Amino acid sequence: MDDGAGNGDHVLMVELGQQPGGDNPPQNAGGGGGGPHAPNFDANDAGTLLVVATLISGLSYQLGTNIPGGYWQDDGAGHAAGDPIMRDKHRRRYWLFMAASWAGFGSSMLLTVGLLTGVPARSQFVRGAFLVAYSSLVLTFVTSQPRTSLAMDIAIWVGVMAALAVVTSYLRLDRLPRWAQAAFRQLLGR
Repeated sequence: MDDGAGNGDHVLMVELGQQPGGDNPPQNAGGGGGGPHAPNFDANDAGTLLVVATLISGLSYQLGTNIPGGYWQDDGAGHAAGDPIMRDKHRRRYWLFMAASWAGFGSSMLLTVGLLTGVPARSQFVRGAFLVAYSSLVLTFVTSQPRTSLAMDIAIWVGVMAALAVVTSYLRLDRLPRWAQAAFRQLLGR
């Protein structure tokens, strides 16, 4: 008679979709690009978005509390100890940075709460909150670089966001020509 351990293994293999005995075919025998594991930007589920929203919340919180350039260590010419150096040296850049950080933190928190309370992942609320959170994170990164002009930073941000909007809206890897699919597979090491 069986002690029960083998039965538990069998149940686990059935749950994972595998066959007992080790003769398990690869999950995507076609080599990628088609079938059940085809890349699809429309297939974002709530769990994935929840992880991304949590990461954006953490990053925007860190950015808001650890401002690039640091803080003044002493009282001096027009500043007090603990004031952000960026605010005194690059005032417009600082306020754009902080506004983007606050917008990113707030929208990622709304996204997190929405997903936890059952708002569908494909809803306009989730898409809008994700767009604001992600674009705010990109804007905080771009504006944290004080050696570039602020107008150039904003132009770069607009360009990056436009490119991402086009790619995520219109590009599906499984609809590319075969040579492009092969190039992406080679780039990704598949």
